[in-house]
Amino acid sequence: MVASKAQAKKAVTLAYENEDVEKINVFVNQKGYRTTPIIYLNGEAIPTSLTSQARPNQTLLNFLRTVCGLTGTKLGCGEGGCGACTVLISKYSKYSKDAGIDESECNGGGGGGNGRIVHMTVNACLFPVLAADGCHVTTVEGVGSWRSKYEGLTCEGAETAACGGGCGEEKKEDYLHPVQRAMVDIHGSQCGFCTPGIIMALYGLFAPEGKLLESGQSRVEGVGGGPKVSHLEEHLDGNLCRCTGYRPIWDAAKSLCVDAFDEEGVRGPCGTPCRECPERDTCEMDCNVKDKTNVNAGICCSSSSDKIRDYQKVLQSKHSETWWNQPNDMFPKELIPHRKNNVVNGDSGIDSIHAQTQEQLKKPLMIADSSIHCGGTWFQPVCLEELLDLFREFANDSGGIKMVVGNTEVGIETKFKHAVYPRMIHPSESIHSLYDIFSTESNFHIGACSSLSMLQHKCHEFMTSSSSDPLSSQKTRTAKPMHDMLRWFASTQIRNVACLGGNLATASPISDMNPLMAAMGAILVLASRPSADGAIKRRHIPVSDFFVGYRKVEKLEHEVIERVDVPLVKPQFEYVAPFKQARRREDDISIVTSGMRMTVTPAEENWVISDISIAFGGMAPKTVLARSTMASICGKPFTADTFMHARTELQNEFRMPDDVPGGQAEYRLTLACSFLHKFFLHCLAKLQKDVGSNKKKRYPPIPTIDDDECSGADGFVSKQKPCISGEQKFPAPKVAVGLEATHLADDESKSSEIPLAAKAVAEAKNSEKNDSTAVGKPATHASGPLHCTGEAIYADDIPAPANLLHGSLILATKCNATMRKIDVSPALNIAGVVAAFTHEDIEKLGGDNRMGPILLDEFAFLPKGEVVEFVGQPIGIVIGESQEIAETGARSVLVEYVEKEGKAVVSIEDAIEAGSFWTDFRHEIKRGGDSKVALNQSQVDGKKLVVVEGSFRCGGQEHFYLEPNSTLAIPSESGTNLTIYASTQAPTKTQDFCARVTNTPAAKVVVRMKRMGGGFGGKETRSVFSSVAAAVAAKLSNRPVRLTLNRDTDMSITGGRHAFLGIYKAGALVDQMSGSVKLHALDVQIYNNGGCKFDLTGPVLDRALFHIDNCYYWPHFHAVGTPCKTSQPPHTAFRGFGGPQGMAIAEHIIDHVAAECRISGDRLRRENLYCTNDCTPFGMRFGSQYTGAWNVPLMWDRLYNELDIPKRRAAASEFNKKNKWVKRGVGFIPTKFGIAFTAKYMNQGGALVHLYTDGTVLVSHGGTEMGQGLHTKVCQVAAQAFGIPLEDVYVNDSSTDKVANTIPTAASMSCDLYGMATLDACRQILKRIQPIKDSMPPGTQLRDIAKKAFFERVDLSAHGFFSVDNDRCGYDWSKEAPEGYPRDLPENSWKGHPFNYFTQGVAFAEVEVDVLTGDHKTSRVDVLVDVGSSINPAIDIGQIEGAFVQGMGWCTIEEVVYADDDHVWIRPRAKVFTTGPGTYKIPAFNDVPETFNVAILENAENPFAVHSSKAVGEPPFFLGCSVFHAIKDAVAAARGDSNKYFELRMPATSERIRMACCDDIASSCMSGEPTSFQPKGSF
Repeated sequence: MVASKAQAKKAVTLAYENEDVEKINVFVNQKGYRTTPIIYLNGEAIPTSLTSQARPNQTLLNFLRTVCGLTGTKLGCGEGGCGACTVLISKYSKYSKDAGIDESECNGGGGGGNGRIVHMTVNACLFPVLAADGCHVTTVEGVGSWRSKYEGLTCEGAETAACGGGCGEEKKEDYLHPVQRAMVDIHGSQCGFCTPGIIMALYGLFAPEGKLLESGQSRVEGVGGGPKVSHLEEHLDGNLCRCTGYRPIWDAAKSLCVDAFDEEGVRGPCGTPCRECPERDTCEMDCNVKDKTNVNAGICCSSSSDKIRDYQKVLQSKHSETWWNQPNDMFPKELIPHRKNNVVNGDSGIDSIHAQTQEQLKKPLMIADSSIHCGGTWFQPVCLEELLDLFREFANDSGGIKMVVGNTEVGIETKFKHAVYPRMIHPSESIHSLYDIFSTESNFHIGACSSLSMLQHKCHEFMTSSSSDPLSSQKTRTAKPMHDMLRWFASTQIRNVACLGGNLATASPISDMNPLMAAMGAILVLASRPSADGAIKRRHIPVSDFFVGYRKVEKLEHEVIERVDVPLVKPQFEYVAPFKQARRREDDISIVTSGMRMTVTPAEENWVISDISIAFGGMAPKTVLARSTMASICGKPFTADTFMHARTELQNEFRMPDDVPGGQAEYRLTLACSFLHKFFLHCLAKLQKDVGSNKKKRYPPIPTIDDDECSGADGFVSKQKPCISGEQKFPAPKVAVGLEATHLADDESKSSEIPLAAKAVAEAKNSEKNDSTAVGKPATHASGPLHCTGEAIYADDIPAPANLLHGSLILATKCNATMRKIDVSPALNIAGVVAAFTHEDIEKLGGDNRMGPILLDEFAFLPKGEVVEFVGQPIGIVIGESQEIAETGARSVLVEYVEKEGKAVVSIEDAIEAGSFWTDFRHEIKRGGDSKVALNQSQVDGKKLVVVEGSFRCGGQEHFYLEPNSTLAIPSESGTNLTIYASTQAPTKTQDFCARVTNTPAAKVVVRMKRMGGGFGGKETRSVFSSVAAAVAAKLSNRPVRLTLNRDTDMSITGGRHAFLGIYKAGALVDQMSGSVKLHALDVQIYNNGGCKFDLTGPVLDRALFHIDNCYYWPHFHAVGTPCKTSQPPHTAFRGFGGPQGMAIAEHIIDHVAAECRISGDRLRRENLYCTNDCTPFGMRFGSQYTGAWNVPLMWDRLYNELDIPKRRAAASEFNKKNKWVKRGVGFIPTKFGIAFTAKYMNQGGALVHLYTDGTVLVSHGGTEMGQGLHTKVCQVAAQAFGIPLEDVYVNDSSTDKVANTIPTAASMSCDLYGMATLDACRQILKRIQPIKDSMPPGTQLRDIAKKAFFERVDLSAHGFFSVDNDRCGYDWSKEAPEGYPRDLPENSWKGHPFNYFTQGVAFAEVEVDVLTGDHKTSRVDVLVDVGSSINPAIDIGQIEGAFVQGMGWCTIEEVVYADDDHVWIRPRAKVFTTGPGTYKIPAFNDVPETFNVAILENAENPFAVHSSKAVGEPPFFLGCSVFHAIKDAVAAARGDSNKYFELRMPATSERIRMACCDDIASSCMSGEPTSFQPKGSF
């Protein structure tokens, strides 16, 4: 039913009225509250005119961006999961984490004492702005600036400058902070959107706590002596990067550490760096021989250790030695309580402002919001009595009251669940009982509001306490399990503000700490104050009894958790261990988590379990004790049999139904049983240690186990986090000659007797001699400094124009239903909502509501009467005065649906069953004879034919670009013109549809794109609809409209990589004499899940067909591709564009054939690689004159021999024999990736080049910058052409009024297209000015030549254009062989030549798998890629690393989940479940290969592209699947027969890995046949 306007009006009125406003006077006058927060920002006090705008429900991020106008801090996800919003909070605190604090300074429990300046990084997207009261906030803008405001000052006058200030030296030239400078120099940024957050995370980790010194000393001094590598490795866990692959960021961070040399081991075995060794020429050590070989071959080799060593010199030359003390130097003295003899930044006096500030900060705070934003009321009491009085007064009042400490849970509830909390309490640190952490003789006391970081630190203190402490052993045994669990709990930014009390109160059923507390017998102390003049009442309750239901606890409304008391573990024979398994190790919610505690007692002949406690999270709607299992163990002998029987009891106690919320029923049960087995092994090892330490006493024998069982005792929870490093090799920089030698030659050059290529080579060598080269050098990203200072502007950062409105899409909440009615009146009744627009308004404009990149099968706004085809389909847009108001308005719109019969088609299997296909786009490739006939034989030419058949599934992937889709639409000329600032890969497509839908001529619509925070194909087509919505709203309202999608909205509706299903039958011929196996025939059907609209589904499937051979020759080949139509959002382009899915199916088939033929996969692959002059099934021939050199066999052999892969496989096998529960695996695969748009018309590009009279050059081209370094490479091409420094060339933005009719930046083609187009334009200008140059003296500067040319009326601007030759692109699927077509040409070559050339590569990976949990780590990766002659090897290596890690993520931890038949617990059907970093996991900092080596093939010139380069963005993606194959190899070892076939579906999540191992524990938890069991998935 649609609510009436009166009803809607009443509801809204109640929502934003705040009755607490009337109580302000009472709280101020009678209770001493203040009503204005005190916040400092980047060294200065925020004026009260701004702080008075801070609202109780406002995040710090929103305040910084909208009120303070600081946009360096980014909104990436809004849930604290990506770190893009990281800022530093600094405050004076008595609760210091510094390890050097003496007990005398801490007043025992951490309270009191002198205090310190403490620094903590936080997620500004969650952190309430009012929680920053009394704090100093540092954003990336306050760290260092590319355009410094400190120029000309000495350090004494620039205390907050990058050097740290205070050194009295003349200011150094570099105004970037060392963290920023290192990130720039070591190539740590690509798209740059995540970079400010990473900078701030590092800045915070390097920030020492400030100790106030006595009078006579000059500054607030940091404690700790500088940053340590181990500290970074433990705590750099709260930021995500989708572009770089993390390795360069690790290198940049470590280069700043004082112990970097020790950690990296930069010296050779002899102790001297090879290149500094006096015996360099004669030394025969492997390191020196290898290094000299590289040098002699013209190979540049740079390792992580090299970069770290070299950057130390940069650090010393450009920055003060105390740069890390900048946060203390910048800390405002007004926030430090003045005490006698204290010195604050050299000032021992106290002024009136200081005194007033301190006086105000002692008062409690109350903020009651009366604005239209419905902000509620904020209380910050300063004593426990005030806190409890507030709970007593408001707990049972309308709306109640909510305690907020870190806001890490409440922030999620308010943003994503739209919970409303009218009153929030943030307790001050002056309430010591809530923040103290201390130990007594019997307990470890934890203040409920103390941060988890503080708790982690205090646990570390107790673990390292003096051995003279009689309680040392007990403290260690108590603290270690908590410390270990906290290391993996969320992220540093979350731990810095989240508290144990909050974890307990929210009662999450998958909390990590709650089961551990329950198992350890922790007791909660609940405090209340029944009357205003009464005493505080305290109640004690065991944690194990605290949880009574799903997110329900045994706590009264007026009670507060004051502290948690954890009993100290006994000094011996009592053991505690934490366990967890998540989709990703770091910063992830557990699938199952557990705490276990056991006490054993020596008996006459054995050890008896006298007490045991086992608690689980993730096994029930609440944290639970396994009481039945505990009863089955207690009192029994401590033996393997006891625990084996206990596992059976555990299975009976916790077996879950198939449709259990959260799914993964079998896996969760398996994990619980596996944890129990791990606990037995853990306790056994500890018991052996306890008994061994007391040899004087006689004990009964300890149970024995097989040696190979010991590997299961420990998991990643207790292990040290990995050290990430790598080596990068690339040919020495040179200016190579490529396609330009012939393609851009003028008539005069063509008529010359000197060959064009020879002339070009001579020009290149001449430029190298004159040191005027730009091409070939590893230049840093052109925008790197701006990325690192937060000064790079993205679409959502553009300053708000006057009268700006914010938009929020109205989205369908179900699918497979007809939209009957839409009522926007509830939205219009909300204060601050300006308008709501639907399809009817587009009709009023006269616009065309249809959209689509190939088929016009989409709607801008769904019309009434049409079928809703996916959950989240846009219905309209609401615009309002703020983002929050617009979102509230959009949610209030009432939509009425009429359900259709039958269930929605969601999966590929659903589509096959329903026949739901785009049949017009079903394509096939046939080569050789009939594959079905070929596969029906038993032998061919005397060789046995081995035939296999099966299927393979690979899942989708979310783009997870860090910058969500964002558009700013600005109307002008009374709404007749539109300027669109969009984050898009397709400016022209955006222009076309904005013009079409708004009925505006395209000439009056300008789309501008400066940079994107990542794209990966996701902004090629799926960004357009949001730009169109903003354009419609802007034109209709005649006001600027900004539409930035929230992360969850973006992921819900923009689609992603297509899931694929391959069904195959394949055969190979086995030579019984030689053992050689040759592929014979392949018949494969592939399907992709296109979602509900066609988008680019057909072309994606086509590219999969073009790559399903990968690098292998099949004489008989038949592949059919069928696109499936489902109720998922439209899926679209993603790095690789279907190629990786095709190759994944190919490699699975190869594995299957190898297993059936009993031959190693390595041998089968090598024996069947294409050779030069072989042909692909689609008719392309390998060879220099056809596709360039075919280098895959050469690269395969090189890596195979250099790494000695047989030896590595043998070593893994030997390890696996000795370890039952940890297995190692090896993967080695090749790739070839075709470069070109398969649609011929798209292989074109233009560029506009201006030469200015000062000798600088401006380039505009049709490509867009999304982090791939396109602009940087284009600048290098232009700089090389003009012979000028790289810094004299600039690319401003991509704009449709500069270069029109552009092609989307995709297919890895952009440098090929726009590099050539730019070079064309440059040569036109150079030709015009050549006569001027000839008339001037040799060596005349370009600026002088340009100036003279201008006065002689020479045009200094040119438009360049390039298109790939007709015979090197395009493919006509339906074309038949022409009559008389030459038989010596490849079969199918008459259809076209789909690719200009192939980028090629090979990759090797080693992994280690925990069989009991399914967890894995990648130990080593070696990648070798042919990228031609690199224009910029640093950028190319960055692309290789980033693509590899993204591909690794796709095939391991990145799992997209929909509400389908496998996930019936998700509602409504077809809804995507994985809509943010909380549910969808991309690789994090510690997921990358521990050793990550990348090399670019030398002497691999490519005659078909500019400067002989090759495309690099997409091709390395598939090489990440080497990790998948290594995992598969390890799983095969766990299964016991490495040569037996099994289907491991992709991605290889921890669930799939664990359940595929098929050991006794897993098998007993499965239903059906264990060897064929498949975990559920969305395909």
